[in-house]
Amino acid sequence: MTSVRRAAALLIASLLVLAAAAEAQAAGYRYWSFWDRSGDRWTYATQGPAMQRPDDGSVQGFRFAVSADSSDANRPRGTADFGSICAKTPAKAGTKRVALVLDFGTPADAPAGETPPAARTVCARVAPDASTADALAQAAKPLRYDTNALLCAIAGYPARGCGEQVAADEQTSGEQAAPKDDGPSLGLPLGIGVIVVLGGAAFWQARRRRNA
Repeated sequence: MTSVRRAAALLIASLLVLAAAAEAQAAGYRYWSFWDRSGDRWTYATQGPAMQRPDDGSVQGFRFAVSADSSDANRPRGTADFGSICAKTPAKAGTKRVALVLDFGTPADAPAGETPPAARTVCARVAPDASTADALAQAAKPLRYDTNALLCAIAGYPARGCGEQVAADEQTSGEQAAPKDDGPSLGLPLGIGVIVVLGGAAFWQARRRRNA
């Protein structure tokens, strides 16, 4: 009987650990993500917009959505071609042009009571040493930051909140997250498999001892 209880305790402990891991994986945050355009692909920016100093002809993107981390974040949608975005903004000596793609996300990702504006593109003409944040401040006011300099709102959207955690049952985005480069997570299936194997081994061990 002691072995059976030990097996049951092992199963319960394993299930609790798995449940906690699943809950952690499911947690998401509502925030503006920042992207670099390289060729025909978006890549998650490795620096914040205040640190990034884009070259003339660069394309930078921002996307508002609910996501767990950078591998789960949704990319900006729509036109992302410098020639198209800056076609009506001619080059000017002593300045640079930065194309900005601003995707305000889906209604499902919006805070309660708010409706996302339509996505837009804008060509910002700024000083040669300007950061992406400078270009954004010129082209998409008003911006809002928190006390830790986290970008909270672009063009006044959203009106409130900043990187708040969203419960799993509230995550009802109207589109799938951007595909992850490392493929689907195997953590949950493997965890279940480990529990089944451990539970079965403990059960048969207890049975053998009783029959010995």
